[in-house]
Amino acid sequence: MNKKIWVIFCLLSGMLLAACVPKASVTETPTPALPAPSLLTVMTHDSFAVSEEVIRTFEQENNLRVEFLKSGDTGSALNRAILTKASPQADVFYGVDNTFLSRALEADIFIPYDSPALQDIPDEFELDKQKRALPVDFGDVCLNYDKAYFVKAKLAVPQSFEDLLKLEYKGLLVVQNPATSSPGLAFMLATVAKYGADGYLDFWRALRNNEVVVVNDWETAYYTNFSGSSGRGPQPIVVSYNSSPAAEVIFAPEPLEDAPTAAITSPGMCFRQIEFVGILKGTTKQDLAEKFVDFMLSLPFQNDMPLQMFVYPVRNGANLPAEFVKYSAVPDQPASLDPELISENRESWITAWGEVVLR
Repeated sequence: MNKKIWVIFCLLSGMLLAACVPKASVTETPTPALPAPSLLTVMTHDSFAVSEEVIRTFEQENNLRVEFLKSGDTGSALNRAILTKASPQADVFYGVDNTFLSRALEADIFIPYDSPALQDIPDEFELDKQKRALPVDFGDVCLNYDKAYFVKAKLAVPQSFEDLLKLEYKGLLVVQNPATSSPGLAFMLATVAKYGADGYLDFWRALRNNEVVVVNDWETAYYTNFSGSSGRGPQPIVVSYNSSPAAEVIFAPEPLEDAPTAAITSPGMCFRQIEFVGILKGTTKQDLAEKFVDFMLSLPFQNDMPLQMFVYPVRNGANLPAEFVKYSAVPDQPASLDPELISENRESWITAWGEVVLR
């Protein structure tokens, strides 16, 4: 064997022997597993909504899972929270508004929480100085009208409660029963704010004589009776929300250049509803509940809210969708009543209203 072949043989042999030697094991440090996500339960009314992306980001950032316990309308949800306060079914309650706020506070169901986000919310929305119920959003219940009807009829749009009593508007208004409808209650409260507890029934007697139409719920009033939405209803004026014209554009089956409806926002003609969130007493997850309250007052949630629930954010700096800016108007002088006054008189005012209007 010549020298060159011998060298090649040795090299190949060495490589084969090296391949047969077992490799030293490499010890890898295992990645520590994250703890299982905590569960946070939030009781809400049935109208609550939030974008999937927004809530999932919050959950991931805090390693928790949020379960929403929808419990009927505002009154029903609040009843549930009060009746179960000895053994609460949720950690947080969202959706009580200023028409039921005093009832919630008197029932003592909330833990005070001074969220740092309150510094970015105007004082006008903070109705509970003890910070048990923190403001999240607002909306105004206003009369909405069918633009095309008034143009075709060459009729001026009513601009006051007194206008509604004129003969030319006879039978043109549909409202909701305040005993069964939140916007119906808000509109009745606007008349109490205007005429007082001793005078609002006189207005309603006159409105009844002018053939106001009363239905039980907003859906019937807006989608069956109101001509501005379906185009087939007999009434061109309905009790709805100041955001409804924007919703007409957003949900139109075909693109619209303008909203077919508009809200009447004359001074005192709209009633402002403010919705609140609170941490329920008895929660064992107060730290997580506080994070959720902060989240509801944060810009991601506040920016998401208008197109989810068609309400307005309370936080300074929150963005409004272009449709809200273009097609909906916020009244400069909405009607309001002290929540305690509402709480003390709500049921008696509704009962008296029914005796006058529904007899």
